[in-house]
Amino acid sequence: MRAVIQRVSSANVSIGGEIKDSIDTGFLVLLGIETDDTLEDILWLSSKIVNMRIFSDEAGLMNLALKEVDGNILLISQFTLHASTKKGNRPSFIQAAKPELAIPLYERMIQQLETELGKKIGTGIFGADMQVALVNNGPVTIIIDSKQKQ
Repeated sequence: MRAVIQRVSSANVSIGGEIKDSIDTGFLVLLGIETDDTLEDILWLSSKIVNMRIFSDEAGLMNLALKEVDGNILLISQFTLHASTKKGNRPSFIQAAKPELAIPLYERMIQQLETELGKKIGTGIFGADMQVALVNNGPVTIIIDSKQKQ
């Protein structure tokens, strides 16, 4: 499971020209689910996301986590995070999980993030053609892969 976390001042996701969800201060999280991802990946990754200390404290140091700044999460599924570009110029998405596996894991990730954060998070719609807008604060962008825990 791979996540691209962007610290944002604001972010929203639109589908068909209508805003589906939006947040102010927090994280825009793009989530890619792989064929061999499990509940263990969700638990590890959700904890990393919620506890990531990348908000500035009073001294201007990245030292505060999402809960400490009353931050929000906008979670967007993005299978293209598992693109393989080793051969040719057309990416292969063979490692990206098919919807029958990915949708339940995506929904479980939503539940886990809401439980750990203690509030509802914003989401896109799995598989939809979405437009995502954001103001990256910093800019700060972190990539985390649950297969690279060590």
